[in-house]
Amino acid sequence: MRLVFDDCVLDLDRRELLRAEQGVATAPKVFDLLVFLAEHRERVVSRDDLIDAVWGGRIVSESTLASHINAVRKAVGDDGQQQRVIRTIARKGFRFVAELREAVPSEDAEAAKSVEVPTSAPALPAKPSIAVLPFVNLTGDPEQDYLADGVVEDIIAALSQYRWLFVVARNSSFTYKGRAVDVKQVGRELGVRYVLEGSWRKARDRVRITGQLIDATTGAHQWAGRFEGVLGDIFELQDQITETVVGAIAPQLERAEIERARHKPTDRLDAYDYYLCGMAKLHQGTRETIDQALPLFEKAIEVDPDFASAYAMAAWCHCWRKINGWMTDRPREMAEGVGLARRAVELGKGDAVALTRCGHVLAHLAGDLPGGIALLDKALELNPNLAAAWFLGAFLRLWHGEADAAIEHFAHVMRLSPLDPELYRMQAGMAAAHFFVGHFDTASSWAEKAVRDLPSLLLAAGILAASHALAGRMAEARRAMEHLRELDPTLRVSNLADWLPIQRAENLATLEEGLRRAGLPE
Repeated sequence: MRLVFDDCVLDLDRRELLRAEQGVATAPKVFDLLVFLAEHRERVVSRDDLIDAVWGGRIVSESTLASHINAVRKAVGDDGQQQRVIRTIARKGFRFVAELREAVPSEDAEAAKSVEVPTSAPALPAKPSIAVLPFVNLTGDPEQDYLADGVVEDIIAALSQYRWLFVVARNSSFTYKGRAVDVKQVGRELGVRYVLEGSWRKARDRVRITGQLIDATTGAHQWAGRFEGVLGDIFELQDQITETVVGAIAPQLERAEIERARHKPTDRLDAYDYYLCGMAKLHQGTRETIDQALPLFEKAIEVDPDFASAYAMAAWCHCWRKINGWMTDRPREMAEGVGLARRAVELGKGDAVALTRCGHVLAHLAGDLPGGIALLDKALELNPNLAAAWFLGAFLRLWHGEADAAIEHFAHVMRLSPLDPELYRMQAGMAAAHFFVGHFDTASSWAEKAVRDLPSLLLAAGILAASHALAGRMAEARRAMEHLRELDPTLRVSNLADWLPIQRAENLATLEEGLRRAGLPE
């Protein structure tokens, strides 16, 4: 049913308000308040009536009710001076005074034409795409909208720093503010594959945000999460929530895209699809899957010769092979990895993903640790929420001798992305960092987690053996050494410096002593 008054149309079925044929964003409680006043226009409605009908009888302050009445007036083009639509009756309540009628079917059809979705809806971009809708304010106080809106705006800005992701601008996504929406329709109207929606609650000085990521093409839920914080410094709270939300959904988006690419016919794969299939293999981290990932990245480069991230990931495959002792023609493979990394840096000066992997590659394969750290720092400037930049940067700081800073970085990234597909790499890094500061029990604990997740991870196996040895657990050290020797029979105390770019002499000496005690040959 549609109620027509002044220059407004109130659509009860679609929960939409149109003024001058333009949609007006209204918060749910504001819409409900307007509907109740319009439906009871024959009488004065008391404050208690409104509170019972709209807030379910909960305790509501005078200021909250007044702000909602003001919001209703603003939505319909009224104000407290004119009171053309909503009139305040002193000491009694409020009354809807505008002339109102129900729209006849022909008017309904005509009005529907004015707001129907254009037939030429935007096509889905080639890369993953997302719209972040305004979070629903469930506090009952429209004056709190600015808090939730600020978080959403920050999430949009943070996601926009991922060059592989198309993010709809704030002005477009905020046209849905206060409207009950069909996620599939939003996807069609904005031309996006994914939609992030959520809600905001506040109790005293605590706030809770819930969010869900939905595939707008199918309506399937990809992820849901809840985040809480204490109201103190508003901007600090917004930063914390933004970092947590983005850190959670970015890996989920990549996983969803990987699954989508896996199910595409091979004759329809584009450069990004090949890249995603390569990432799925790279995340697994075994020798076999890295051998499968490299040609997929090379295929992505063949299809798109300017794809910086594909060059970077191909280079990183060579780096991972070196770290784990898998290279068969070391000089050739290292030169190839360095060449790919330098090409990626040329193509992707503003690509945080490319700079992240290339910084790590150049430190390991070209021996340029300071240059690698500089590239990782640049990547974090471009995208402060990129998990890989945090943990690979932590590794380079670790090799540079900054173990305490590395521990902080690893701890941060594991909070940022607790379900990251590369978590085992972070665990191995945390193990090594604690080892170099002499926390051998903590180091062995982290190393055991990494080895459990990826038994072929050479660094974790080495730290596990050395930690046990320096902690005096010789039986465990010998068992760990047997595993390490199985992974790389060529590893020796004398070639540890060729394996890892450890710059601090004391750190290298500690690792040599630990592995020597565990039984590694000289």
